[in-house]
This record gives sequence, C-alpha cells and structure tokens, in this order.
Amino acid sequence: MAMPSGLRKVALTAHVASSVGWLGSLAAFLALAIAGLTGEDAQRVRGAYLAMEVTGWYVIVPLAFASLLTGLVQSLGTPWGLLRHYWVLAKLALTVVASFLLLLHMQVVDQVADAAVRTSLSGSDLGGMRVQLVFDAAAAAAVLLTTTALSIYKPRGITRYGWRVQQEQRAGLAGVATMDAAAPAQA
Repeated sequence: MAMPSGLRKVALTAHVASSVGWLGSLAAFLALAIAGLTGEDAQRVRGAYLAMEVTGWYVIVPLAFASLLTGLVQSLGTPWGLLRHYWVLAKLALTVVASFLLLLHMQVVDQVADAAVRTSLSGSDLGGMRVQLVFDAAAAAAVLLTTTALSIYKPRGITRYGWRVQQEQRAGLAGVATMDAAAPAQA
C-alpha cells in the first residue's frame, strides 16, 4: 500500500529529522562524555554528567523511538517495503538494537549523574562507567552512521519475500497488458 505523495513527503521529513536529530544529539552527548571523563574542574565534570542525563532522557531517547516509528511508517507506506530489501531489514535491526541498548545505557548515565550530584567525582571515581559512556556513545555514532549510509547507498539485494512480491507485481502488470491488448478486439 503506497502512501499519497504529500503524506509520503511528510513521513520522510519526520523520519529524516528524527534520525538526524538522534545523530546530532548523540554527538553532543559524546562531547559531554569526553568532557566529563577528561575534565579537571569538578563543577564542569558534574555539569557534563547532569547534562548527559537530561540530554539522554529528553532528547536522545525520544528521537531514537521517533526514528524507529517513522522508519516503520516509511517502509510500510513506500515501495521499499519492510521485508523486501536487505538494506531495509539491516536498518530496522540496527535501529531496534540501538534503541534497546540505549535504554540499558541510560541506566549507566543515571548512576554516573547521581554520583555527580552526591559527590565531587575525581579522576578515579566510577572510572569504568565514565569510560563506558564514551565508548558506548562512539559505538552508537558508528551504528547511526551505518544506518545513514544504508539509506543513501541502498545496497542491492532483495529478500525472498521481496522477490515473490516483485514476481506477483510483474505477473499482475502482464495480465493488465494482456487485458488492454484484448480490449480493442472486443469493442
């Protein structure tokens, strides 16, 4: 089922905006994670971790789920389909996994932000968690850049289901062409 052109453009705009927003807010999160890990000023470190918590819950998480939802709408309402092309399936899988891991990651963010509120984080306090915040954000950026590349390059490869649908459409078009060719003979 194809969406009307106007609706398709609105859905595409929403998907691109939420996806780009997710990537951009993740870049800011990564910068804050690096500042928190390497910073020497206790107030600046505390501020970085508190900002990460707010950015994570109020910007990144909503954008991640908006990107997932709008991507589903796009795939179901356009000829690309959800299950027809491997690149669409790969984007879906990466987005679902990234969204799930984001929710797990936010637990670490909450713990570090809570510690920043209660104490003055020194270089060794929660060191493993603070490094994990940088690593996870960098890995997430790589995943989101991969989904972006898949959207742009649309690598070849059609699933079995996609092949079947394609054959059915061709058979339907051939049937219509045969009917059209026979129509003048009946007139």
